[in-house]
Amino acid sequence: MNPPGRPVPGDFAAAVAFLTPIGNRQGARPGPATMAYFPVVGASLGTLIGLLWRATRRRLPPLPAAALVVGTDVLMTGGLHLDGLADTADGLCAHVPAKSRLEIMAEPQVGTFAAVALGVMLISRTAALAALEPSPALLAALYCSSRSVMVIGSRSLPYAREEGLATAFLPEPAGPDRALVAAVGGAGAALLLAALVAGRRGARAIVAGWASGALVLVLARRRIGGFTGDVLGAAGVVCETAGLLVAAAK
Repeated sequence: MNPPGRPVPGDFAAAVAFLTPIGNRQGARPGPATMAYFPVVGASLGTLIGLLWRATRRRLPPLPAAALVVGTDVLMTGGLHLDGLADTADGLCAHVPAKSRLEIMAEPQVGTFAAVALGVMLISRTAALAALEPSPALLAALYCSSRSVMVIGSRSLPYAREEGLATAFLPEPAGPDRALVAAVGGAGAALLLAALVAGRRGARAIVAGWASGALVLVLARRRIGGFTGDVLGAAGVVCETAGLLVAAAK
């Protein structure tokens, strides 16, 4: 029997299934330690997408190459975090009571706030990638950092729903929280890697991502009393995008 919170072989498969279209997301059996693998899966995704970014820039102008990379990103993540961003934008920005916000976030319809958030986010990511020189290492750092923010957010805020998909990831009351340890380590590794490949600009990109993701989490705490799976996805997307924009700044 595995000690509480200890990662098991199925945790990695569950992390891959939830963060990518690979595997059966509905059939995966996540547990409290599954999130320990989120930074690693994020770094792997960033590396693969970064390699595609480098390859496409050899044959395409910056803007078409960036658009192709953003589209591939959506495919490789199954649009999961963008869906979270859309639901979070509609729920947190609506002028309604907290309970109604959670109901709005559970609805499949896309509202005005969601459409605006998705448009701004996709345009910003495309523009930033077009302005940057391809760097798989930088994307690996940003994607690792964003998944680390998701984990830390889930450990820093109460869960806003009585039940939901994210309940399986919540830490057990006793025993070490290895997911949190892995997330803090992942965030530190992301900062170091970004600084090595892009100097101060890379370090600023990671820190800006942390700050932006934290703002989403703080807003969720004020508006709905905590986090949901959608909020974590939104925090991750905002973290990545802010990091890309800062990295692209002169």
